[in-house]
Amino acid sequence: MSADLRCQLGRLSLKNPVMPASGCFDWYPEHDGPFHPDELGAVVLKSTTLQPRDGNIPIRLAETPSGMLNAIGIPSYGLEGFRTILREKWSRLKTPVIASISAFTPEEYAILARELGKEPTVAALEINLSCPNLEHGVIPAQDPVLLRECVEAVREATEAMIIAKLSPNVTDIVEMASISESAGADAICLINSIRGMEIDIWKKKPILGRGTGGLSGPAIKPIALAMVYEVCGAVKVPVIGVGGISRAEDAIAFLLAGASAVQVGTISFRDPLAMRKIITGIREYLDSEGYTSVTDIIGLARTDT
Repeated sequence: MSADLRCQLGRLSLKNPVMPASGCFDWYPEHDGPFHPDELGAVVLKSTTLQPRDGNIPIRLAETPSGMLNAIGIPSYGLEGFRTILREKWSRLKTPVIASISAFTPEEYAILARELGKEPTVAALEINLSCPNLEHGVIPAQDPVLLRECVEAVREATEAMIIAKLSPNVTDIVEMASISESAGADAICLINSIRGMEIDIWKKKPILGRGTGGLSGPAIKPIALAMVYEVCGAVKVPVIGVGGISRAEDAIAFLLAGASAVQVGTISFRDPLAMRKIITGIREYLDSEGYTSVTDIIGLARTDT
């Protein structure tokens, strides 16, 4: 009998611990895709903002050794457009749907949380805390005071489960995770992409249209894994590990470090079947090691337990 992949992420019951990272997965019900999203533990949607946005100027993507730089800029249909898509498309799923919200002020976060938290399709809200704040000119995930304000605003606006997605571009990730937890986050997701740049030496200018972007892919896995390990030892809420997961072995490492679930991003652009393969690989690992449930391995690599 194969190992049981079912697990809990706070109040969410997942059929397995694998889900896409926000902005890295889409589904068109009128066409046959590589696999059905109901195979996943949950589906995390692309971040939406309150008002429609075009996103950044091209070029938005650049391949790097063992990774990818992106400066997409969160193009969005806005709240009303997103809500229409949510109801017409994503309401068909049986697996939990997690809506990602991104905003420029705590007040905007609160509006998005209040409105989307009422949607029957939305099982949880992921707070993308990496957008620059228009009033203060800083990124909430990098500023302890603003981070608390944003998470508290969301917490006060909704009773829905909220997941704080944190940036690695900080001095002390444990401090930021602890602030998020005390402000009311039900779970922590880390890490977002790492700030980076690539330069075209022939054109003598940055490749990305806005200069810098976020580095993702296999190159950042050791950084993500270390931060997940540290945060899992400091907070009591569940942690979702993300960053450089490209194969089952990577996902297993995050689970052993203490993560309750994982998100898969960049690899899906190269291999649309990556998440299915990772789910299969986790089960095969558990079977070969003699474990009956994926929950048996969560935190096994920790030295503080």
